[in-house]
Amino acid sequence: MAPARDFYQVLGVDRTATQDEIQRAYRKLARAHHPDVNKDPAAEDRFKDISEAYDVLSDPDTRRRYDAFGPDFRRVPEGVDPETWNRAAAGGARRSGAGPGRGAGPGRRAAGPTGDTGFTTEFGEDIDLDDLLGGLFGGRAGRGWGPIPGADTEATIELTVEEAFRGTRRSVTIEAGGQTRTLEVTIPAGVTDGQRIRLAGQGGRGTEGASAGDLYLIVRIARHPRYRVEGRDLHVDLPLAPWEAALGTTVTVDTPDGEAKVKVPAGSSTGRRLRLRGRGLPNPRGTPGDLYAEVRIMVPKRLSKEEQRLFTELAATSAFNPRKPS
Repeated sequence: MAPARDFYQVLGVDRTATQDEIQRAYRKLARAHHPDVNKDPAAEDRFKDISEAYDVLSDPDTRRRYDAFGPDFRRVPEGVDPETWNRAAAGGARRSGAGPGRGAGPGRRAAGPTGDTGFTTEFGEDIDLDDLLGGLFGGRAGRGWGPIPGADTEATIELTVEEAFRGTRRSVTIEAGGQTRTLEVTIPAGVTDGQRIRLAGQGGRGTEGASAGDLYLIVRIARHPRYRVEGRDLHVDLPLAPWEAALGTTVTVDTPDGEAKVKVPAGSSTGRRLRLRGRGLPNPRGTPGDLYAEVRIMVPKRLSKEEQRLFTELAATSAFNPRKPS
């Protein structure tokens, strides 16, 4: 199994980075790797990694758990002391024969023979994390040594931009442990692509009366015919006639929250981005995203005789040359 990704490395920031630095790094990478912009086949997977890293590191509580427990932060039950966890993990690896210069060490993970993820040594001996948890909670499940909390599980839910903007309610079918369950889930307004929604107690069942794990719904925002999504920011094309771009105008733009007016300055060329502050996806914990209307100058496919005369007259009169720097 490939080593777990370090979310700080994914975003290219130090572990001491501020929340503003994390947000700036995310926006820069999201613009470069968004699959609607970057046609590299690997861009979509890279964009998902970037979104997942940002979702974890942008939330102070989740970031603290990630800093404490690393890639296992979602599996560790609430209330576990990080030092106790790390000592148990290191001790289990030593008992398996791994040591300095001999094996993978406590941080290396591998898939066990049943598909479970555990610690491994260079000799291929796996140690199930349930064994390590047994040392923290009184013993192994199923052997009379005490209860073990249930495992956390994940499922993906796809939303439209409008659903992400306003929130919605969905029926979600979960298959786990040979059982199928259908849950009615309320999706809050302002979720972003890659965000995880925690449903406490809806994961795997615990043993001997222990609490159930949590279910994490991974949000995926479907491609939209009008909007391009980058974090909480939305991007739309703004078609303009040549005279509108040259003279300036005010036009109506559709947003998920209804129509908005955008003022186009005179002399706007294709590619100019006009910002509508706060008209992107809402943010329950802070500042909402923005909507960017990007100018696209359009010309008529067919000209009337009068239009042809006017364009010909303009061509003869104007000294403007778009191929020369201004």
